[in-house]
Amino acid sequence: MCQFPDPDERHPLTDDCRRCPDLVESRNCISWGNGRPDADLVVVGEAPGSGDPDAEQWRGGNDTGMAYTNAVSGRKIRELLADAGLGHEDCFFTNAVKCHPEGNRDPTGAELKNCRPYLRQEIDLVDPVAVVPTGKHATGSVLAMTDHELDGFLDSVLDPKQCPPLGAAVVPLLHPSYQEVWLSRLGYDRAGYVDAVRTTIESL
Repeated sequence: MCQFPDPDERHPLTDDCRRCPDLVESRNCISWGNGRPDADLVVVGEAPGSGDPDAEQWRGGNDTGMAYTNAVSGRKIRELLADAGLGHEDCFFTNAVKCHPEGNRDPTGAELKNCRPYLRQEIDLVDPVAVVPTGKHATGSVLAMTDHELDGFLDSVLDPKQCPPLGAAVVPLLHPSYQEVWLSRLGYDRAGYVDAVRTTIESL
């Protein structure tokens, strides 16, 4: 069972940011990384979604101010990792872009670039064994800080790349919102995918 993060585990890097005018207009708050600063993994989502502000707890990062805290993607990725033996104490969760893009659109290249210094600060703070981006946009933004390029996202899933500029391996995962769509195409059912995640992380 996954655990909802304690608000005290939120790690803001600045009181405000106005690098992306469109995101400033569409966000309710900045959604910062959360979790233990000595975690083994930094799990990187794409951007906070609109979420459900009426939910009891899992309202989403645009309302909680914490990455991966919505009822769909947030719970799915936390449950997946927990089922793979990677509990609350093992993971620090963040996003490649910290503010909600209106209409849950994809973040632009400029927005990803503007937010990348914050992501790098978070990775340096945690000093993880692995950075685990979820989905194409998060993976591309993480690899932009390394000597690797993203050449076909699906081929990169669960293919660890040692990245000396980050001092960590990069292990891409499917975005939880599209996990069911792509699992069978990669030859997994959920149980097999969980086992593959566990085995891959344990091998690092």
